[in-house]
Amino acid sequence: MVEQTTGVGAPPVRWVRDTLPLYAVAAAITVLVLAPLAAPGYALLYDMVFVPRQPLSWDLVAPAQTLPRAVPMDAVMSLVTQLVPGWAVQRVALGGAVLLAAVGAGRLVPTERLAVRLLAAVAYAWTPYLAERLLVGQWGLLLAYAALPWLVRAALDLRAGRDGALARVVLAAAPAAITPTGGLIALGTVILLVSDRTRLRRSALVVGGVALLNAPWVTAALVTGAGGSSDSAGVAAFAARSENWAGPLVALAGTGGVWSAQATPSSRAAPLVPLATLILLILAGVGAGLLRRRLSPGTAVRLAVLAGIAFLLAALGVLPGGAAALRWAVVHLPGAGLLRDGQKFLAPYALLLVVCAALGAERLVARIDREVAGVVLVGLLLLPVAVMPDLAYGGAGRLRPVSYPADWQAVAERVAGEPGEILALPLSAYRAFPWNPGRVVLDPLPRYLPGTVLTDDTLRVGDVAVAGENPRIREVRRVLAEGRPVSATGVRWVVVQHQGPSEVDPATLRDLETVHEGPFLTLYRNPAVHPESDPPGHGAWAVVMALVAALLVVMAAAISALHRRPTAW
Repeated sequence: MVEQTTGVGAPPVRWVRDTLPLYAVAAAITVLVLAPLAAPGYALLYDMVFVPRQPLSWDLVAPAQTLPRAVPMDAVMSLVTQLVPGWAVQRVALGGAVLLAAVGAGRLVPTERLAVRLLAAVAYAWTPYLAERLLVGQWGLLLAYAALPWLVRAALDLRAGRDGALARVVLAAAPAAITPTGGLIALGTVILLVSDRTRLRRSALVVGGVALLNAPWVTAALVTGAGGSSDSAGVAAFAARSENWAGPLVALAGTGGVWSAQATPSSRAAPLVPLATLILLILAGVGAGLLRRRLSPGTAVRLAVLAGIAFLLAALGVLPGGAAALRWAVVHLPGAGLLRDGQKFLAPYALLLVVCAALGAERLVARIDREVAGVVLVGLLLLPVAVMPDLAYGGAGRLRPVSYPADWQAVAERVAGEPGEILALPLSAYRAFPWNPGRVVLDPLPRYLPGTVLTDDTLRVGDVAVAGENPRIREVRRVLAEGRPVSATGVRWVVVQHQGPSEVDPATLRDLETVHEGPFLTLYRNPAVHPESDPPGHGAWAVVMALVAALLVVMAAAISALHRRPTAW
């Protein structure tokens, strides 16, 4: 990369001129995207679930009956919210993701022209990828997206032999590894960019360090009772989706194509969107040669290979033969279910596309009149916002904070006094609460209540029902389908959520004692089951050891970084 000349030790005037504008633009984008979060409360949307204080439970640290899709994210959240309220964590996580994505992309571009950096910053923070993953609520994946440009820069610095780069690689990979997908993206990035046959010891050390960051979810996957296979129906349900007339591959080329139509900004259906994608691809093609010349030999090729693999994984479900291969893999290969929603792996492609497009804009304006060049740069800077204006204000108001009703805290306090397994009814993975109007959210009860909370893990995408993997839920569903009361399932508590027209048959609740009855939640106790603590599941301590190992790696990297020369931010 081009050697940076600003930051610690640089003249203040130059720092203000070259660096402050980048942070100012990034902050403006962050405010524009997340403006609704200025209001108090919790923005609850699809997979985005934050609670006031997430309990420390074994089922969140090491899920015994489900696949570890939120490992180690849930464990981290449980620890952090013991000290910081969940509403604050949500704002820091989302705000940090948007801000650092913009700054990271701007600093990664090998150029001395501030306008080109700003263009990359806006383009990377205003991509369909960020918008769609924000609106589907996958904030952990957004942390990985934001960490990626910092990770790439640290990896390239390590290849160049710059002091302290190894520690920066680990520190940049750490937030990405909060989810399995982010951890795999980080590990693949490091393997491709850092591997060097002439420095095998250094390469092995950094790859091993980043691999240890993935150890918690890998260990949890090995010890869970859910098995490693997934429902093959999810391949079609989670495949990349066409957003307009141009088809799914063009949607992916523009960094969009998420499987959920509800999580897609309405502007993506506009007929001129493919034209904007074509402009971006042309600019990227023009800038690719400039990137190759400005990086060390072979580096641009490695970045291209990384982006190509990312695009292939994203498109696999819609390529000829790809869906059939995926259906076989998710059933027969443990962990292959991670590949069903392939679009989430698109982040490295999005980063290279933005960097090359910014350099393409630099080449373009270098060939035209100075005054016209300024107008062109401003137009390109505003193009992402103009094409997708409904990312602003929390996706046109979709991220509106709400407060949990008092029922929730009352139930949590009562359950905490008599621990035991909890069943949430009606059986549904996602809820549409009357107090969270106009939005659907993953049931927050497992993260709000102490202990193991059983919720339905069947995911419905349109007319397709994608079966979950939890054997305990299958047992509960079978009991209820046979017309037997819920007391026969052996759960200690039953929480009925009054969420709309779907209510629970009173016959299902016979033999249960009503403990709390409120407008939104009713809590029942099963007198046939005695209170019992939440014991660690099979192999839970192995997951804890993996978490400790990952934490030690991060701490060692942080200590190493602090003992070296400060790095410009």
